[in-house]
Amino acid sequence: MKAPPAPEFSRPIEISRLKRDEQRFEIAANPAERKALAKRFDLVTLERLEAVVRLSEIPGGLIRLTAELDADVTQACVVSLAPVHSRVDEGFTVLYGGGEEAHEVNLDGAAETIEPIENGIIDIGEAVAQQLSLALDPFPHAPGAAASVPAALGKAPSPFQALAAWGKKNSSKD
Repeated sequence: MKAPPAPEFSRPIEISRLKRDEQRFEIAANPAERKALAKRFDLVTLERLEAVVRLSEIPGGLIRLTAELDADVTQACVVSLAPVHSRVDEGFTVLYGGGEEAHEVNLDGAAETIEPIENGIIDIGEAVAQQLSLALDPFPHAPGAAASVPAALGKAPSPFQALAAWGKKNSSKD
């Protein structure tokens, strides 16, 4: 089986080296990492990616990752392919725990997925990259870009008009 590719924005943290108190990490992607992430997420460019990440132990042997990411991205407009610049500013939380597979646990009245800790390491950079991919606009539109309606569709009657015409046609045979 082929090994998965190495993460483009890797910042591994060994769990055994974590202190009991919450630890804070400030991370930023360098130009090569931003270029690789832009390719991975099909971006025109990723101008900036920074995050403040906090790791803390919580009861049950779990580790809570809380982060705020801040990024400047350029995507291609889905209509015109013109560049669309946007800023992503988002906070998120991920729980990590032992075990081979991710599972869910109820904390604070809500079910949260617990990601496995692999080889005693949490990759906070990859967690930030994954959250960035989720926060991207799936259908970016450039200002003024609108999908045009093909001429054939613009002249077709609406479904209600077609139904009314069909009804008139069938009622005249009675």
